[in-house]
Amino acid sequence: MTDIRTTADTADTTPKPGPAAPDPAAPDPAAPDLAVPDLAALDLDRKAALVSGGGVFRTSAEPALGLRPIITSDGPVGVRGERWDESDTALALPSVTAMAAGWDEDLVRELGALLAAEARRKGVDMLLAPTLNLHRSPLAGRHFECFSEDPLLTGRIGAAYIEGVQSGGVAATAKHYVANDSETERLTLDARVDERTLREVYLAPFEAAVRAGVWAVMSAYNRVNGEAMSESPLLTEPLKGEWGFDGLVVSDWGAVRNTVPSGSAAVDLAMPGPNEHWAAALAEAVRSGLVSEAALDDKVRRLLRLAGRVGALDGPATDPSTAPTPDDDGTRGLLRRAAAAAAVLLHNRDAVLPLDAKALRRVAVIGPNAATARVQGGGSASVFPASVVSPLEGIRAALPDGVLVEHAAGVRTALRPTPLERADCRHPETAEPGLLARYLDADGRELHREHRPSGRVLEPAEGAGLDSFGAVEVSTVFRAPAAGRWRIGVVGLGRIVLEADGALLLDEYVPAESDDPTYLHVSPSFRQVELELAAGQEVTLLARRTAEPEHGRVLVLAADPPVAAEAAELAAAVELARGADAVVVVVGTTDEHESEGFDRSTLRLPGGQDALVSAVAAANPATVVVVNTGGPVLLPWREEVAAVLLGWFPGQEGGDGLADVLFGRAEPGGRLPTSWPAEERDAPVLDTTPQGGVLAYTEGLHIGYRGWLRAGQRPAYWFGHGLGYGAWEYLGLTAPGSVAQGAGFTVRVALRNTGTRSSREVVQVYLTRPGSEVERPVRWLAGFAAVRAEPGQRVEVDVPVEARALQHWSVQDGRWLGEPGGFTVLAGPSSGELPLTAAVRLTGPDGGRAASRP
Repeated sequence: MTDIRTTADTADTTPKPGPAAPDPAAPDPAAPDLAVPDLAALDLDRKAALVSGGGVFRTSAEPALGLRPIITSDGPVGVRGERWDESDTALALPSVTAMAAGWDEDLVRELGALLAAEARRKGVDMLLAPTLNLHRSPLAGRHFECFSEDPLLTGRIGAAYIEGVQSGGVAATAKHYVANDSETERLTLDARVDERTLREVYLAPFEAAVRAGVWAVMSAYNRVNGEAMSESPLLTEPLKGEWGFDGLVVSDWGAVRNTVPSGSAAVDLAMPGPNEHWAAALAEAVRSGLVSEAALDDKVRRLLRLAGRVGALDGPATDPSTAPTPDDDGTRGLLRRAAAAAAVLLHNRDAVLPLDAKALRRVAVIGPNAATARVQGGGSASVFPASVVSPLEGIRAALPDGVLVEHAAGVRTALRPTPLERADCRHPETAEPGLLARYLDADGRELHREHRPSGRVLEPAEGAGLDSFGAVEVSTVFRAPAAGRWRIGVVGLGRIVLEADGALLLDEYVPAESDDPTYLHVSPSFRQVELELAAGQEVTLLARRTAEPEHGRVLVLAADPPVAAEAAELAAAVELARGADAVVVVVGTTDEHESEGFDRSTLRLPGGQDALVSAVAAANPATVVVVNTGGPVLLPWREEVAAVLLGWFPGQEGGDGLADVLFGRAEPGGRLPTSWPAEERDAPVLDTTPQGGVLAYTEGLHIGYRGWLRAGQRPAYWFGHGLGYGAWEYLGLTAPGSVAQGAGFTVRVALRNTGTRSSREVVQVYLTRPGSEVERPVRWLAGFAAVRAEPGQRVEVDVPVEARALQHWSVQDGRWLGEPGGFTVLAGPSSGELPLTAAVRLTGPDGGRAASRP
């Protein structure tokens, strides 16, 4: 057998497609900062105006300094641009949780560089990503935007993301600083977190981002220990002081609510603009001595430093490019590879995966998420990709001609109306596929019109008279594909009118139920009525709503087909599975179930999907289940099926990436970035609902696998778990006998691939401290590295452990300390399976008295 020593993955010589080259006009991110212009040319009002947004997604310009607006865009899995419009498409990358599941910093840097190229194509200077908040509770609704439950993994993958984005001269924005780990009452909740927990858990990923050189940090909506984050001293210390962050602190959108407290704090830019609590009010506060001019000058200098980094000082105007969304083999190949690298094989009885495509004659693909690709979560992070590969399409494309691939949904999971699509619609005037959108003034006169590809209008079109239009209207001729009672719906707030062939179906004022931006601007309330239609019958539909800027401007015209008998749908799926050589069931959530703006109420799969899996598995024991979600769900049937493969929200090429894994063209490369519970009640941290406005982080240091270990319970699958197509034997662990205070160390792990296929393993190293005088987790992740080996090959991998892994934050001393004595090093494939151990002793004085156990 060959003996190979490596410190990283063995190089794969297969040519890999990569992102488009960064715009050559972009500034060199490695070059020294451009000189910040002299502020003497600006009076107080102009300086205050600079640190107030100039628009929804752009900063203010200042011709006297050669400063153009800095253009921002939501992320983190695509670059939407200033306008949220499906006609302005964007690449859709795998979800952030999927990125973390790869445990692969080099791949994440590639994805970050691709996002930078997309940003430059769309004229964007600053990407509002990555999200570095943690998976504190599995119910948190925004899991798909956050990397993991562990601060070290989040910090390392987040740093790689930042490095990739900024390599293209585009600013990354580490958000949401800090303790913004759930959505319930997210605008106002007060997270009560002790200082040590803040430092060791929730601030740690942001510290890693600063070390990686991030150019911007976003302050969160919420309060921490009574202080609104836009006014918090945490923005000064440790962010700008101890850590030396020299970039810009931008508020979350609308989070600056008070002039003097925020003006005196270290938030630098209030977005969006214009902002009544900033600009003129800030200038007046400086004149009256309530805010120091030095504080304002520092904000302006930081804004100008960012402008220099992204090329907004004397740089060209950043009008969005007319170039189409990249559709080349390299771009699609990278996204396909990333989807496969993120897939986590949780369970694989009798090595049913990979499937042998040559042995198949009939394949059943079942589930509501199989034919309709669910590639991203909901909220501000979502984009409109030009094309998406569904699991059904990916599987069909991967199989030889002659293999019959059949689909049945089995159940339905939709919660909200389905926007009309051009396939069943024609423009009421031109008869072309699609819909007509019209913007009207207060007297009903037309200001602007446009041909729409769907019934979804999220933002006014340019030239629609944004400040003056009084109503928006969508109309089309809809042809019913099937007979029955169709549910015709309209989404929007204010006065809603719905007509069919000129007959009034609905005239109602729909009030706002929340002031959350996601509710107002993405998914406001809806109304539906039933309309009996024959198959092929055409009907002219029209929806209109009044324009209320404070309540958003979303209008959606929707139609949902007659509800089929649930028992019949389930029976058809089971019968399909019974006669198939292979069965792939795709279950999961959608952007209706996992989204910014709300937390989940349950971890159960929606819409009877658990019953579907059990029934299909009873009919065909070789069933493979693909789980298509952004965060954890319960899998009560996991022992009933042959294999469970977690695909996350996989991005636009997810169907092809999934097929690569199912048929063995790629190995499932992922490892869990968060623990998955067997029962909801067992999760050590579950509740996301504040009590009296307060969300108490009473678990302290013990979130995720740390909480499971402290409780002495086992989740269904541990943090770090994942199976490849190899089999690994852990042979030995070598660690230094002693480590000096303030020093890191490296451990060496020997292992062998005892399987029959080439395979990649993520070697994880944890620390524990028996008999510690300081409260600690039972064990904590201290390092990881990936290694690849051929069948039978023995390899060794070096895993660095930073000094911080041996330290704790002493509240009494206000610094990091190391407790002298013995630590145990553990190594293995997950936080719950660590077969190798070694001892290391931290020597020398700790520089101060160790903190006592609370």
